Amino acid sequence: MTSLTQRTSGLVQRRTEAIRSAAADREKESGDEEEETRRGEEEDDDKGDSKETRLTLMEEVLLLGLKDREVICKSDAPTGDVLLDEALKHIKETQPPETVQSWIELLSGETWNPLKLHYQLRNVRERLAKNLVEKGVLTTEKQNFLLFDMTTHPLTNSTIKQRLVKKVQDSVLEKWVNDPHRMDKRVLALILLAHSSDVLENAFAPLQDDQYDLGMKRVHSLLELEPEKESTKPNANELMWAVVAAFTK
Repeated sequence: MTSLTQRTSGLVQRRTEAIRSAAADREKESGDEEEETRRGEEEDDDKGDSKETRLTLMEEVLLLGLKDREVICKSDAPTGDVLLDEALKHIKETQPPETVQSWIELLSGETWNPLKLHYQLRNVRERLAKNLVEKGVLTTEKQNFLLFDMTTHPLTNSTIKQRLVKKVQDSVLEKWVNDPHRMDKRVLALILLAHSSDVLENAFAPLQDDQYDLGMKRVHSLLELEPEKESTKPNANELMWAVVAAFTK
């Protein structure tokens, strides 16, 4: 119990130090950006009208938040995953189209909307667990909780878990590319959603203090990105950034 308390205290302290370090870096960068902005404004006075026009057009594009935009199915070709195929079928058949935020609620299986029962996926958590059991990642057990039994799914293949944790760690350490659009999209989405679920620090807990601080600093740099802005960049996955906006903003 004492070692667990000390470990938790250490994680909290490391997290606090990482946040303070990231905040200090942001303040320094903010000061540099303000100075550059001031010089830029002095140099670009003659281009004011053109710049203002571009900003106005961009503001109109971003006025409607990503998470509030409608989702349009471009292809319902089978993906090989039952849940994904079912989700695509719902999205394609829904008229008028629903927003990203609405689909997250409908497809999570965690909400109840009697007006949209037809579009809600059933037993999502149980079906995901069953899929992982079939792949040998989890197993199925019955545990007794006072007056009733509950089905649980303990981890049975720690190798797969450690491989995934290592992949997340490497993405912000040895394989850090300092550009979200050059990162593997699945890993980037995993990092951002894991942080929203408050489980990302579990992956960084085994790291040395300097690696932990560096990794958390880079994660915070990803969290500070503006999804609306990132979604407009070349080759960006707009739907992925819309989901990120719904979970992190």
